Amino acid sequence: MNRIEFSKKYLIFSLGLFINAIGVVFVTKANLGTSPNASIPYVLSMALPMTIGQFTILLNLLLIGLQFFVTRRQFPLVQLLQVPVSIAFGYLIDFCMDYLFFWINPQTYGTKMAFLLVGCIILAFSVFLEFTADVIVLPGEGLTNAIHAVTGWEKGVIKVSIDTAMSVTALLFALHFFHALNGVREGTIIAAILVGVVSKQFDRMLGKKLLAWIKASRKTVRQTVSIK
Repeated sequence: MNRIEFSKKYLIFSLGLFINAIGVVFVTKANLGTSPNASIPYVLSMALPMTIGQFTILLNLLLIGLQFFVTRRQFPLVQLLQVPVSIAFGYLIDFCMDYLFFWINPQTYGTKMAFLLVGCIILAFSVFLEFTADVIVLPGEGLTNAIHAVTGWEKGVIKVSIDTAMSVTALLFALHFFHALNGVREGTIIAAILVGVVSKQFDRMLGKKLLAWIKASRKTVRQTVSIK
């Protein structure tokens, strides 16, 4: 991988990370339950004096620790970059929540569902960008990869199991703190299903074009070398 391709990949990943934070905010502010990955931080942020971004950082650090525990010496050192990425992601969520999209406050069920669906599409696009960049994974996906590498189990099954575990944990926190389903509702199920489906459609429509743009630098480098 040459420097131009390297830069493009990290540019795409960084853009995907920012768009991911926007998607989390849209889905969360729809107030119909947030995505499985954000469900625990969201519920805890409503009950305790910390923000959803701060709890996201703590959860992601826990998931990185679980990756170490599962893989031991097989853990790819480059994935240590998940630590600063997780911290940046948490602050991005809070920044988007408090400054960029503070105005989002849907009142009717129809507008709430609209924001939820838009948020799911935004999340799906961010997932597509992050997977296409293929440099660093977010800790949730990293744990999926770690379990797959050690057990050989199908990634889809592992991903669904992790999402389910997060949603159930968030549900238990909600029942403990509020004695109600605060933060875990129909939107959680919709996001869990829709994001993956839409992300695959983005990959089908744009995946080859984006990869071609990333790898176009290889041709440029070869031409430069041949001229020399």
